[in-house]
Amino acid sequence: MLTAAFHGLLVSLSLIAAIGSQNAFVLRQGLRREHVGLVVATCALSDAMLITLGISGMGTLIAGIPWLATGMKWLGAAFLFAYGVLRFRAAYQGGESLIPADKPSVPARDVLLVCLTLTWANPHVYLDTVLLLGTIGTQYAPYQALFGVGAALGSLVFFVALGYGARLLAPLFEKPRAWVVLELIIGCTMWAIAWSLLAA
Repeated sequence: MLTAAFHGLLVSLSLIAAIGSQNAFVLRQGLRREHVGLVVATCALSDAMLITLGISGMGTLIAGIPWLATGMKWLGAAFLFAYGVLRFRAAYQGGESLIPADKPSVPARDVLLVCLTLTWANPHVYLDTVLLLGTIGTQYAPYQALFGVGAALGSLVFFVALGYGARLLAPLFEKPRAWVVLELIIGCTMWAIAWSLLAA
């Protein structure tokens, strides 16, 4: 029983540790120290819901509806491309300080909307959580639920560490030039993921 939960945690951490659109957004909000708790909670809860769907067999159902997968792919690629454009634009404008004194804080509603879109409109999230974790979880029958709990815990631990650990980089990101580099990296990441979706 404990083995299933522990393996779920390890597999989850290995899947979400790679740089991606969601992780880049969490890192950016963590550096800005803006609505970090909301972003971390949204990502972790979303992952828990998707993992639950995968463990319950929803992954098999989604795999059997080709048009749904295709629609998700194009929608996700379009959003990632547009978000990448915004990041390149921010880099072109010269970056920002860690806590901009001359800019109002972004409303929590807007941050939540971007976070939800990066999570739920990204086909890679479904591949990792619903399909892959759901498939691996079947190997731990009859303890699939414990595998799912471990996977959800791994997601929570990762996002808490990423969101709140980002402040350790605060001295570096006090300089606008560092923000320019970060925005360029995030923009390139978004476009690379969008291209990989369309090329698949």
